[in-house]
Amino acid sequence: MSRIDLTAVAPEAYRAVSELERYTREHVEPTVLELVKVRASMLNGCAFCVDMHTREALAAGESSRRLFAVAAWREAPFFDERERTALALTDSLTRLGEHGVPDQVWDAAAEVWSARELVDLTVAVATINVWNRIVAATRRQPSTDE
Repeated sequence: MSRIDLTAVAPEAYRAVSELERYTREHVEPTVLELVKVRASMLNGCAFCVDMHTREALAAGESSRRLFAVAAWREAPFFDERERTALALTDSLTRLGEHGVPDQVWDAAAEVWSARELVDLTVAVATINVWNRIVAATRRQPSTDE
């Protein structure tokens, strides 16, 4: 059961995060964006977000095989170089350690993403992490309806 409804208690906070979400949808490749959202949500243990973003990705034409493989993307042969660097950046930003994003991860991403694309991708990863943390704090649950 949810602890609190963010949209009812602080609609302006919800709108602010929603604006970040809108920005990412307009500036990050849709396939990459959904992979990033699924991966970060998996790492954060956010069942609501994993459910929502896998459903959205499937509805947009993503394969279930690739979505299942996001959990083991390093070993899976289904992702291209841009997707792999986006997933590596997602892992580093989501599990942000004492030393931040390793140069190796950033440099690999910079080889295949423009500076603007890297900024947009970073904002996308940050945004899904914000959503994951809000959902974790409020304990919002996915619907059990199919």
